[in-house]
Amino acid sequence: MGMTPDFFEDLRRVGALKRDRLGGKPSDNALSKAPRPPVSRDTVGAWLRGRFPQRLEPLLAVLGDIRAEAARLGILQTMAPGVPGETVADLLAETRWRSTWADEQQRRTQVNLEAVERQKAYKALEDDERRARQAALPDLHRPVRSWTPQRLGVHPAVPGYPSGPHGSGFVLPTYVPRPHDIELRERLAAAIADGAPPLLVVVRGESCTGKTRTAFEALNATVPDDFELLSPTNTDNLLAVLAANALAPRTVLWLNEAQDYLADPAGEAAAAALLRRLDADGPLIVIATLWPDHDETLTAAPGNDDPHRHARTLLAQAHYTFLPRSFADDLDAVRSTAGHDQSLATALDVGGVNLTQALAAGPDLVTHYEHPAGAYGIYGRALISAAMDAYRLRVSGPLPLAFLEAAAPGYLTDTERTNASPDWFIGALAHARTLIKQTTRPLQDLPHPTGMGALPNVVRLADYLQQHGRRTRRLLFPPVSFWNAAAEHLTSKTDLTQLGFAAQIRGRYRHAAELFCAAADIGNPNDLLPLAMLREVTLDSDGAERLYRLAADAGNLAALRTLGDKREAAGDREEAERLYRLAADAGDSAALRTLGKRREAAGDREEAERLYRLAADAGDSAALLSLANLREPAGDRQTLEQLLRASADTGDSEALTALAMMRERAEDCDEAQQLALQAADAGNPGALLALATMREKAGGRDRAERLFRAAANAGHAVLVVQMARVLENLKDSRAEGLYRAAADSANPAALLGLARLRDAAGDREEAERLYHAVGSHLGADPARSREGGRDRDRAEPLPPAETDAEDLATLHALAELRLVTGDRQEAERLTVQVINGAGLSTLEDLARIREESAPEYKRYGLDADGTLAKPWAWPEPRTADNDPT
Repeated sequence: MGMTPDFFEDLRRVGALKRDRLGGKPSDNALSKAPRPPVSRDTVGAWLRGRFPQRLEPLLAVLGDIRAEAARLGILQTMAPGVPGETVADLLAETRWRSTWADEQQRRTQVNLEAVERQKAYKALEDDERRARQAALPDLHRPVRSWTPQRLGVHPAVPGYPSGPHGSGFVLPTYVPRPHDIELRERLAAAIADGAPPLLVVVRGESCTGKTRTAFEALNATVPDDFELLSPTNTDNLLAVLAANALAPRTVLWLNEAQDYLADPAGEAAAAALLRRLDADGPLIVIATLWPDHDETLTAAPGNDDPHRHARTLLAQAHYTFLPRSFADDLDAVRSTAGHDQSLATALDVGGVNLTQALAAGPDLVTHYEHPAGAYGIYGRALISAAMDAYRLRVSGPLPLAFLEAAAPGYLTDTERTNASPDWFIGALAHARTLIKQTTRPLQDLPHPTGMGALPNVVRLADYLQQHGRRTRRLLFPPVSFWNAAAEHLTSKTDLTQLGFAAQIRGRYRHAAELFCAAADIGNPNDLLPLAMLREVTLDSDGAERLYRLAADAGNLAALRTLGDKREAAGDREEAERLYRLAADAGDSAALRTLGKRREAAGDREEAERLYRLAADAGDSAALLSLANLREPAGDRQTLEQLLRASADTGDSEALTALAMMRERAEDCDEAQQLALQAADAGNPGALLALATMREKAGGRDRAERLFRAAANAGHAVLVVQMARVLENLKDSRAEGLYRAAADSANPAALLGLARLRDAAGDREEAERLYHAVGSHLGADPARSREGGRDRDRAEPLPPAETDAEDLATLHALAELRLVTGDRQEAERLTVQVINGAGLSTLEDLARIREESAPEYKRYGLDADGTLAKPWAWPEPRTADNDPT
């Protein structure tokens, strides 16, 4: 036997000696007091069963007491148990135990050393593998101190005046800490400790408020030199890093302008992958900067579509640092620092409290844009205006120079275009790329994502000008040249689709169709849905159905379900069921519910229940209602109602609607009405219409009217009018009942809706009475002529611009009345007020007011009555060539 087994075997032999020949004496309790300091009795017992003692002296004290007991009994010279020829005295000899303990201790030390070496080898191998993966990636990890502020996206500042011999270099003024810096730095300092979990921080602020500089200074102040930093060039590169598991602990992931990663088409995949990495080992710091409007877009509560689900979940885990727009509360500290920093002193002189904007030359960018100088200034401004319109209408990618060149003519007058020289675009581009305050340019180059230099033939608009364009051009309509240039020169499917929707809400249906078509040509037939829906809106049912079929063939579930609805409406029930079945088999919960209704109608209650349950499990609250209507006895209905109420308690408007329908069937009309109103409050005004329809079908027209009167009295008159407008546009006879319900609360928009319907029905006398009622209600001259406003000079004063907004509906009604009477100028002024107060929902009205009388109106896609202008043919996507129909 080797030394190691002898030592442990000898311990067990001593334990056997004590137990058998010494009669268990001394006891473990007595032996525990022999060492100084004492040990526990359990420790003594463990030693004598063969456990290794970490210290020798306590063991020797225990063995000494056992030897004394053996001597007292006179058995030292007798044979020890287990080994022939060895006495008890030999077994208990101190020299023996010193030697064997030392040998075992040395062996254990060597084993531990070998384990440490193995662990180091494994760690080195793992690090080598990670470095190999990192080396294969487009963007390299580098030590955190090797990154310059310029490389990480910090804006250079305006140099001081005089700027001195180095004034054209990268100027970084002295940093002035503010209260939010302390909080951010404390958070980062806690995140660098060994074993700390990964941390995501978001520095949020407007353009040129110092987001990136704030993050850079916090990084420099808190993160140790042994950390590495990675700044991915784009979303694809970020995904590559996360897919390769190359984001090691003690790394900073730098996501400046995080919307460029998360709002990208691949942004959802990147957000999901980053969420998984945040659940793994730290320390790891992710630093992101975001504009407020981008943050709101990415974190907005989902509607029917949920394009940013993973991004919203990711940002919900972030710790936010909010930057103020100005230095209004910190000017004393700035003035103190500016005494020895000429750049800060200059910014204070020209910018005041808007220090960071002045440092980044924001106001000078605006001056250069709005007051162009030189022979090419007006042409450069046209390029910048086109870029502003592109970004405010949600283009996210770089802008091709060919797009700007093609869009520019629409931003110029006839004289400016006539006088343009052959080299106008070269001069315009030079003007738009002018270096402002030796700091920044209106149109900027983009770095090549993998190689050296700039990306050729594309530019981006300076951040400050992007925000300036959103504020100042919000109600301006891009010219025809803009939409045509976008359809011809933009190559991002996402950008083309966004512009298509922007064109559609502005009444540019032809341009919307061309943009949707271009997006589908870049993508696949699955992307034809926006174009199909547009053709549906413009009553081109056959063209819409053909495109729905192409999208459905490509696997678009919404298109499949829509086709099923259309076939059902056409009486082709067999084809409708086939389409619903295809959508349901692919997991479409609404299609599952529709199939359930068909099975229920056919008497197959068991299959109907199975389909309803599948739809409910997929999150379709309305399917629970269908189950409730199907199942008996009442106990099942009670369980389903409890499920719906639990969902309704979370604010689910569909569940509230389903509960309202259930209560209506149970003849609990008051409760049903209350739930429908709650659903409307939660953002589903369709609940009111659904309940009213249910009551009408049951012969309860009076109850339906009472519902809408209750809705109007409860403050939902605007919602009732909105639904009536939809029904009016669809030529649905129920519109009049809704208008009347809202009119009972003296809603002027409802009165105007009734007037339109009576006018369209040929009831001129009643229409005139209602128009007069609207005019009287709004304080306008009710006698004004409807044929063109010939009595304009006798008109009474209009209500003040601050008219209050139940008032938004009132202003909208007044705008329509002014349009009816021929006062387009005042109609536009009032419509702009509505848009400023309520968003973009009336942009198409504004387009109609502005352009209804213009001779070029038909070029934009609509006739004066709102139908499609002719002659022009619908654009056809290339994918339509493969249409089997």
